[in-house]
Amino acid sequence: VVRRRLLQRYEHQPFISCLAGFYSCRWKRYQRRRIEPGKCCCKTGECVFFPLLVGAFCFSLVFLYMWGEAKNDYNNFDWYNYGNLGFWFLWSLVLLIVAAILFMYITLLLVLAMCLLAEGQQLYLHWSHKIGTFLVLCFSVTALFILSVLWGDQWKTVRLSFQITAPYLHIGAITLMVLLSWPVALHAIRADKKVVQIIIVGPYLAILLFLFLIPLGMYSPCIREMGTLGPKPALIGHRGAPMLAPENTEMSFQKTIEHGGDGLETDVTISYDGVPFLMHDSTLRRTTNIKEVYPNDTAQNAALFSWDTLKELNAGTWFLKDKPFSCMSSLSRADQTQAMNQSIYKLSNFLRLADSQNQLVIFDLYRPPEKHPYRNSWINRTLDVILNESRIRPHLVLWLENDMRSFVQSVAPGFQQTMGSKAPVEDLLMDNIVKLNLPYTEMSSEDIRKYSEANITTNLYVINEPWLFSLAWCSGAHSVTTNTVHILKNLRQPLFLMTPQQYNIMWILTDLTSVLFISLIFAL
Repeated sequence: VVRRRLLQRYEHQPFISCLAGFYSCRWKRYQRRRIEPGKCCCKTGECVFFPLLVGAFCFSLVFLYMWGEAKNDYNNFDWYNYGNLGFWFLWSLVLLIVAAILFMYITLLLVLAMCLLAEGQQLYLHWSHKIGTFLVLCFSVTALFILSVLWGDQWKTVRLSFQITAPYLHIGAITLMVLLSWPVALHAIRADKKVVQIIIVGPYLAILLFLFLIPLGMYSPCIREMGTLGPKPALIGHRGAPMLAPENTEMSFQKTIEHGGDGLETDVTISYDGVPFLMHDSTLRRTTNIKEVYPNDTAQNAALFSWDTLKELNAGTWFLKDKPFSCMSSLSRADQTQAMNQSIYKLSNFLRLADSQNQLVIFDLYRPPEKHPYRNSWINRTLDVILNESRIRPHLVLWLENDMRSFVQSVAPGFQQTMGSKAPVEDLLMDNIVKLNLPYTEMSSEDIRKYSEANITTNLYVINEPWLFSLAWCSGAHSVTTNTVHILKNLRQPLFLMTPQQYNIMWILTDLTSVLFISLIFAL
């Protein structure tokens, strides 16, 4: 018997050597020290680093989750950096990769520590891992702080994501607690003092109880009774289909129509000689070849160029060079050739295309800068193009601009008056508003339902990710503005949809199963 036990212990040493070697760089047996379960797991100096390791894991997890859910807005992040740095790069993707690598590293260290504790080994974190842990903690905290200051709305996205991911996060957290029950039980049961047992088991049970009860506060519009889901929201192409073609070009809008879009969104600027054209940025630097043609005018406002100058610029080569989206699919040779030959698009041509394809149109109208000939007649000039030059059917126009709204209603009563912010229903009805155009971070199923009862529909922008579109669908949104018409058009139902009864069964079964496993582990 003694020989068999010694043999089992000897055969077990390579496993412990690997754990201690990777965690402490102590590969030899005489370098390690066993501890009795219930005793302190490390020396006083090392006690500081284990909570630091746990803290680094928590902050890196929060940052990775937050940045992973921010994928819907990566293009906005890269565009912000472009405005500050002057060149285009997919910084959002780099940040995601770095966050994932750091999280995997700190998770590996924590798993090694848990395994060493389960094997009764004293913890000693190697100095290189201590530096790594500190760097991960500093990076995660700094990144969270900077994003909170510069991009605080992203926390609203995180809160919205919980309405989809919370049930699965709950299962994951319960599974983690089941796995942790083994080292907790091992050290607690063999502790020589009841105070130590309480210190070990108390926080564990408190967290476990919290996880058992947290579904009571869970809310998601996608947990609903069978047959209560509304129709799928209409899809409005944000600057067309900017993942398939250069934004705000004829090709981009044609791609939206080809993939079954219901409407087109764009941005309108007025040239120095009074020709409304499509351009999102205030300058031409990002989406044209002005740097090659007029290198001294790259910083000049786009509205200060004449149409004769604008129509000669190329508005497509940048798309193939910069690849503005991290998840862009490769273009065919024909599409590449077509993209390279795109030019700046006139508003009148855009409206004729929308009218011929029965597409709704919505656009941001930019007022020209000071000393521009059309600075005070910008709305009149735009209306002239809509009503007289393009002759688009009025009901296809979602008029968003708030200045001179009464005048616009008198001249074009057929426009669908659209407001860009929430307001009391009474005020909206008084202004003949029939649609709200809201950022998706203001999504609220209760508000959408309240406005819908007054025959005011809601459009949410910009929604690219299927999970976010699923949430908008469950919330009752009438339409969404998106960069991914080609993806969302294929979504037949929300990604997450279940009845309250199904959710309750899932919740109760998860809790009961975990209680059974944890009880068995403590009993053994």
